[in-house]
Amino acid sequence: MAKKVKLPEHIKKKYERIESKRLENVKSKHRFYLIVCEGEKTEPNYFESLKDDLPKGVLNVCDFKIVGTGNNTISLVKRAMKLRDQWQMQIEKPIDKLWIVFDKDSFSDYSFNSAIQTCMAKNPDVDCAWTNEAFELWYLLHFHYYNTGISRERYQKLIENNFKEKGLKNYTYKKNSKEMYSLLKTYTNREFAIKNAVKLKKIYVGEQNYSKQNPCTMVYKLVAELFGLERIIEEEKEH
Repeated sequence: MAKKVKLPEHIKKKYERIESKRLENVKSKHRFYLIVCEGEKTEPNYFESLKDDLPKGVLNVCDFKIVGTGNNTISLVKRAMKLRDQWQMQIEKPIDKLWIVFDKDSFSDYSFNSAIQTCMAKNPDVDCAWTNEAFELWYLLHFHYYNTGISRERYQKLIENNFKEKGLKNYTYKKNSKEMYSLLKTYTNREFAIKNAVKLKKIYVGEQNYSKQNPCTMVYKLVAELFGLERIIEEEKEH
């Protein structure tokens, strides 16, 4: 057995200082995310599946909490703020970023616009990943660029057809599926979806009535932030 070498005290203390500094830097990069979703299953299932796939070298996540509420768009924002305060008291440290996820669905134009404007009026630590009309638009943008309004009834068929074109001949879309993130990761490209979403958003530059921005989704902003892909957004904006 090799004899253990004992380091001189001054060298030992130097390594201890270096390690202490390293741990301090790592700790400073830790971020706590709270994602509050309007839906109780579809959106939470997607983000729960995404959670374990975050690249540690890009984003160090100290904790990552997803909550599905079932609230409508107006009460959802108020509920999200309360949840943030509750979690901050429970973990005894600030939540670095609160994301609120909701769809236009059948909510009134006023309710939808008010929810977005309320989020925008808060500080930069609050943002909303809204979609007009439904969250499934984010799935579809992984396959193709869609720039015409899509009814909720058509989402399922389009998703099924796209996966069948990828080789899943017997695929049937289930709204609350826990496998959607994994399927999209396997058969599509996340960066392609972000580019399509940015391109779509550019159509509505200057339009302040968010209820009229159909189709459109801000989910790409949340996904890009989590995976450290903001550069793709900036590059696509310049095109």
